[in-house]
Amino acid sequence: PPLQRLEKAAAVTSHFLRWRRAPGKGVMAEVILQRVARMGMAVAGGTAAAQYCLFSVDVGHQAVMFDKFRGGVVHEQYKEGTHPRIPFFQEPHIIDIRAQPREIKTITGTKDLQQVSIYLRVLSRPMPEKLSNIYQDLGLNFGDRLLPSLCNEPLKAIVAKYSAEELLSKRAEISAQLKNEINRRAGEFNMLLDDVSITHLVYGKEFTSAVEAKQVAQQTAERQEWVVKKAEQEKKAAIIRAQGEAEAAEIVTSALKECGSGVIEVRRIDMAKEIAGTLARSRNITYLPSSAGGGSNLLLGLNAGQS
Repeated sequence: PPLQRLEKAAAVTSHFLRWRRAPGKGVMAEVILQRVARMGMAVAGGTAAAQYCLFSVDVGHQAVMFDKFRGGVVHEQYKEGTHPRIPFFQEPHIIDIRAQPREIKTITGTKDLQQVSIYLRVLSRPMPEKLSNIYQDLGLNFGDRLLPSLCNEPLKAIVAKYSAEELLSKRAEISAQLKNEINRRAGEFNMLLDDVSITHLVYGKEFTSAVEAKQVAQQTAERQEWVVKKAEQEKKAAIIRAQGEAEAAEIVTSALKECGSGVIEVRRIDMAKEIAGTLARSRNITYLPSSAGGGSNLLLGLNAGQS
């Protein structure tokens, strides 16, 4: 029960107080406390020493050491892992050596004097063995300082060799030339380029309007060409039709010469059958035969729209 627990805790506390008040026991307690305090201070000092005397380099990074004793940047490689340093005299700088993407925009002219805005995507990284030289010459933000000046001049020089239409049709070829030229110049500054590609091409309003007008004119010309071909085919069809009718007339003339009016009577009977069939299918025509076989038969036209 809770009451018994309180009584037991009170008994333990009173026993500890009596033991401390006993002769010689207080001195022993103080010695134990001093030892514990010294151990705590040693642990705290070791932790602080490890924090100030060691540094860690993550994966994909490399450190450059600035040593005040040696008077500048130390040309040594500090790769992934934990490394020692002298506090207050050595200062490590951690640099990412993985490939970093950057987008560069520039406005330049083509071979046919058209203004175009080009967006260039560059995947670059520093040479790990030359990292101390890069830091010493360009600092930590070496990519922002170096890439715009490296890319603009080769980009303008290569684009000036092509027309505005060739920038679209020969895009892969232009990207390969840019990669070779920029990579050559970047090697002078201890940089490597893994990829260079053109991501966007934005032409001026005048060129865009001219392209649209050209497309409309081309579609109109193609339509006119189709109309001309259609007229030629209709002309050929009319000629063939006329030739067929002429041959049919010759055949009828020769038949009349050979058989007399019998051909005309056959044609008349066929026409009468056709007319009779058409009238029989009409809803407004009624056939009234003559009564008792005398007189003539009647075809009565009924107009449904009149009363």
